[in-house]
Formats: sequence, structure tokens, C-alpha cells
Amino acid sequence: MRISARAQAIAPFLAMEFAKRAAALEAQGRQVIRMNIGEPDFGAPPAVLRAAQQVARDTPLAYTGALGLPALREAIADFYQRAHGVRVDAQRVVVTAGASAALLLATAALVDPGDEVLVADPSYPCNRQLLAGFGAQVRLVPTDAASRFQLDSRLVRQHWGERTRGLMIATPSNPTGTSVPWPELQAICEFAGRQGAWRVVDEIYLDLADGDGAGAGGAPRSVLAADDQALVINSFSKYFGMTGWRLGWCVVPQPLVQAVERLAQNYYICASTLAQHSALQCFSEESIAVCEQRRAEFVARRSLVLQGLRQAGLDVPVLPDGAFYVYVDVASTGLDSMRFCERALEEAGVALTPGHDFGDCSAQRHVRLSYAASREQLQQGLERLGEFVRRLRA
Repeated sequence: MRISARAQAIAPFLAMEFAKRAAALEAQGRQVIRMNIGEPDFGAPPAVLRAAQQVARDTPLAYTGALGLPALREAIADFYQRAHGVRVDAQRVVVTAGASAALLLATAALVDPGDEVLVADPSYPCNRQLLAGFGAQVRLVPTDAASRFQLDSRLVRQHWGERTRGLMIATPSNPTGTSVPWPELQAICEFAGRQGAWRVVDEIYLDLADGDGAGAGGAPRSVLAADDQALVINSFSKYFGMTGWRLGWCVVPQPLVQAVERLAQNYYICASTLAQHSALQCFSEESIAVCEQRRAEFVARRSLVLQGLRQAGLDVPVLPDGAFYVYVDVASTGLDSMRFCERALEEAGVALTPGHDFGDCSAQRHVRLSYAASREQLQQGLERLGEFVRRLRA
């Protein structure tokens, strides 16, 4: 059987590869502390679970429109107003089969073969794989601690080329947990807009960000407050804890709505009807209160992890201000990131993700740690990690 060049060229997603290795060790009776996957341990809010039971019992689960359940699109638009002080027309909200499908639609709608797209290095690997799959020339822009491992306006201008047609930003970022400072985000979008280029901004972790408190009620600000024509990606997976429900959304500029609808009709018809009806309860006062408590818990877990890493003598070049990731420099151990993760898993029973998943420029020396696990698990994992590092240095 002939396998396409596209399929042969795509790199494995190392976070999932290490999850497979961890599962194999667990099958042998080993206890593994999983700090490699960005999956909150809380699950969906209780009101959503109750709604799912009722919907499954009482509602015919037929297809919805490709753009999503109208009531859910309205609820998402209202959430932008209440949580971030931004008015969004519900007609521009597209409900998708997870944020991955939102990224798929955005890429399919915007990219032609040969288009150059700027993406930060490090960044979430699936973003660039989707871009490359549609023929984009992905230009990975090396970042460092000085720019918080994010694109800034200086880097964008420096790396902009004649064939650059757009850029993709994630704020807060996976894998670093860092955000683009608001003035820089404004400057980047203004510059790209003047070039006639598109801007895709991944805000999947926005509601788990410390932010600058300038949004509604002191919340972090959405890029839509500065750039109404940006295409914004979001998800029910992280803030609402609904990873396996595979439900996300995007807010698209009005001229793209019909094109995105046609793409969605052909690519996956619609997002899960059960998940869509249940997700209406995400925006209830009860669910928002639960999610805010969980956000505070992530901040506490971050402090626990940063303290544990300091005690282990591992450097965190830039402190995260959102999501639930820490980008850790392991060069002082004498191992590169891949070998560090392999040995940490085999010898200490701690699963991490090597920097090779996220780019090239500093991949050899950084690993991503996810603190989406429980405090008890994190404490145990940090103790194991500290002992592992002490053995390496001895």
C-alpha cells in the first residue's frame, strides 16, 4: 500500500508517545506520575454532567448545523461580553469538534500552498503540522527568555518576508505557559494587518491566565479587544475541563463565515450534538464558580511545582503566567531533553515531554512539565524528580 508523502513526513507527537510508554510501564505494575499531558484532572463541571444525562435521555441527537447549535453560539458570544468585555456577533462564532477542528478550519480557509506563515519556536506541534499539511511554508521564529518564548513585534518584523501571508500565536502558550504582553500583541496584530496578512490567535488557555486584569471583572483580555479581524481559537477542554468531549470554537471575521461553514460541512458535518447541548451549562453561574475555583487551584499547583523544581536545582528561565505548563531547562544535568525524559520515565517513573516536540532552537535543553495532575501526584512526582536529578549529579 502506498502511503502519502504527507503522512510519511509528519513527526510523532512526543507527548502522546511518552504517554504510550508510561502506559506500558503501568501495565507492568509500575506506578507512573504523569506530568506529560495537558489534561486537567477535574473533568467537566457537575452541571454539565447532569445536563449530559438529561440530554442523552430526552433529546433526539440529530445533526446540528455545521456552525453549531444556535443557543451555544449565543452563549459563547455572551461569555466574551461577560468575561472579557468584548462584543462578539454570535453569527461569527463557529462551534467545532475540539479546538483541533477549529485550527483545521482556520488553516483550510486561509492557507494556499507556498504561503509562508510565522510561528514561534517553541510552540504547540500540531499547529505547524496542520499548516504544513495544507502546503504552508512554516517559518519557525526562534524565541528565548528575553521575549518570554513568544513572538514579539521586533521578531515579527525581523522575520517577515515577501511570501509571508499570516502568523499564528498562542497566548498563553503551550509549552511554556507564558503570555504575549498586551502591548506586544497589539503591535503584532497592527503590523500584520497593515501587511494584509491574517492573524490566528490561539486563546485556548486564556481563561487560565493571570493576565493584566484589564478585561471585564479583572479578567485577562482577548485579542478581540484590540483586533476584531483576528481569527480566535478556543476550547472547552482546558478551562472547563472537557478534554474527551471534543468540543471547541472559533470566532472568525465575517467574510470567512460562509467559507468556514462549507469546510465544516465537508470535513466533519458538525460537532457532537450531545456535547453541544451539555456545554450550555458551562456558562451557568454554578459552572463558572466551579471553574474559577479550579483556576485558583492551578495557581496553587504552579507555586508548588516551581518550589519543587528550585529544590531540585532545575532552572525555569521564564515563570509561567497561565495555562498549566512549566518549561524547564535541564542542561545542568548533563543530559539533553530527550534522554532526560527517557531516563526520568524509566528510572524515576515520572513522565515529561521533551522540547523536541515544540521546535528546534532550544529543544535539546528544555522539557515541558504539566501541572494538570493533582497536588498529591505533583508532590510525589517532584520528590522523585529531585532524587533522580541528585543521582545524575552525584
